[in-house]
Amino acid sequence: MRFTDTLPTPSAEALAHSEQLAQRIRAAIEHHGGSISFHDFMQMALYEPGLGYYVAGLRKIGQAGDFITAPEISPLFSQCLANQCAQVLTELGGGDILELGAGSGIMAADMLAHLENIGCLPDHYLILDLSPELRDRQRQTLQQHVPHLLERVEWLDRLPATPLRGVIVGNEVLDAMPVELFTLVDGEKVIRHVTTQDQDFALVAVEGDYTSEFNPALPAWMRSMADTLAAGVLLLIDYGYEHADYYRPERTEGTLLCHYQHRVHANPLIYPGLQDITASVDFTAVANTGLDAGLELAGYTTQAMFLANSGLETLFIQALEANPANQYKLAQQVRTLSLPAEMGERFKVMAFSKGFTPTLDGFRLASRQHYL
Repeated sequence: MRFTDTLPTPSAEALAHSEQLAQRIRAAIEHHGGSISFHDFMQMALYEPGLGYYVAGLRKIGQAGDFITAPEISPLFSQCLANQCAQVLTELGGGDILELGAGSGIMAADMLAHLENIGCLPDHYLILDLSPELRDRQRQTLQQHVPHLLERVEWLDRLPATPLRGVIVGNEVLDAMPVELFTLVDGEKVIRHVTTQDQDFALVAVEGDYTSEFNPALPAWMRSMADTLAAGVLLLIDYGYEHADYYRPERTEGTLLCHYQHRVHANPLIYPGLQDITASVDFTAVANTGLDAGLELAGYTTQAMFLANSGLETLFIQALEANPANQYKLAQQVRTLSLPAEMGERFKVMAFSKGFTPTLDGFRLASRQHYL
């Protein structure tokens, strides 16, 4: 992934798609008197029905998309997650797994395959995903890798009406939630708005020298997670910081980033519907809202330590013994997932529990809760 100011030119078809969404955003701006909040702009850019980045028929994940997630890098990641899920399911005497936003479906396939291998399949594997294109890819991926387990998989349009016993997993879900952008002016937060300049979008000018963001939907979202979980664990994996690091004085431009065809840049106002827009996660805010929602904070550590605690070394050795010719490839995968300069420390894992008291294996060593 490269940070750049120079982006590939979208195809004519892609530009036409983006212009459709831009017209809707301009109409919203006009309807609201000349501007909308950045949060509302981001909401439309990512989730506007039929046109938003996450819900339109555009390939997003993998080499042909805009970014690659940990499950796409290596099945070892999903196998480690499956080991943690297996502990919870065993302690509960069975249960379900709910994956929030299942991407290409490869994590579901790899987790199910590993859980079958260790004799700990969930009763149901539920997938909540709003993208019709991704749902189709997920079904194809599962059909290709674990066709005999497809009957355990169920796609949902909304959170289950009946709270589940088991594990809710969200890998890179929080970073895709729309955020409010603000600038400090005389020590007060001024919410930023988006307007139009000719046919382009621009931020309404504000005089201030510190800009950042926060997630206004986090409290309600966390309450919905608590309501969905009858007993078990909520596992969240994402990139981000503790509050003190997120809002450190020298981080004057916030954490917003955009991904387009494996390039990273900092302009969220171009190509609406064609590019991913994300913000890093404030894990202190996540912890606090989880506690406020009635959940217990059951663990917080780096991705590297979570994977190590969840059996990464053993899984690596088993994969190597099964196919010695893959030694270099496997070693590269582990490096990407674990090294501090790669995903190992930038990504964190946070767990909440409800009606579940055993210590989670993935957080046995190197807890970071004291940083929150």
